[in-house]
Amino acid sequence: MLRVDELVTSYGPVRALDGVSFEVEAATITAVLGANGAGKTTLLRTINGLVRPRGGHVEFDGHDLTRTPVERVVRLGVAHVPEGRGVITELTVEENLRLGALWRRDRKQAQASMEEVYELFRPLAERRSRSVDTLSGGERQMLAVGRALMSDPKLLMLDEPSLGLAPAVVESMYETFGRLHREGLTILLAEQSIELALEVSDFATVLQVGKSVLSGTAAALAQDPQVQKAYLGVG
Repeated sequence: MLRVDELVTSYGPVRALDGVSFEVEAATITAVLGANGAGKTTLLRTINGLVRPRGGHVEFDGHDLTRTPVERVVRLGVAHVPEGRGVITELTVEENLRLGALWRRDRKQAQASMEEVYELFRPLAERRSRSVDTLSGGERQMLAVGRALMSDPKLLMLDEPSLGLAPAVVESMYETFGRLHREGLTILLAEQSIELALEVSDFATVLQVGKSVLSGTAAALAQDPQVQKAYLGVG
């Protein structure tokens, strides 16, 4: 579904991505792993058009995304949940969700998607009329994911979804990601929590200082001595 080939992205003289290549198969969870500063956030921002690459190629579902505007990327079926959630605190829960469906023409289907989000995240249903600034961190993360789902994506990109959340909330969020995966949604997951990501993913690619250094099945990478030593603290 997604092919990233020799992607290069720079911030001034600094290369944040330096020839990153990997693929994401449909209906899988693929993890992008690496320490802080490895290039995970830049990778997701480049795929969805927020950052323009200096070189390389991104193809999604047969479409060239390499220099495609963000709004067209969304319409093609790519939804991005950024690090830090990015919800609008001055608006209500429901107003935030409706923003996620701005590009959809069928209002009835959009309303059906909203009810599905409320069924998926029950706390949001109970707080639909509340301002977002009254929500907990976990509820804001639910809202960020729910807003992305409102665009009816084929690919959901998640940037550090466990960051700053209590363990019980993280467990609940990852159970939800597993449910979405079982329903056929393709997920690209950028995580610092290596063990957590490998546990839920089908495939993974490892970034180091903007370069892709390892790729394979999640099960194989979990047993790889290099991954265990560098990221899991064993071996």
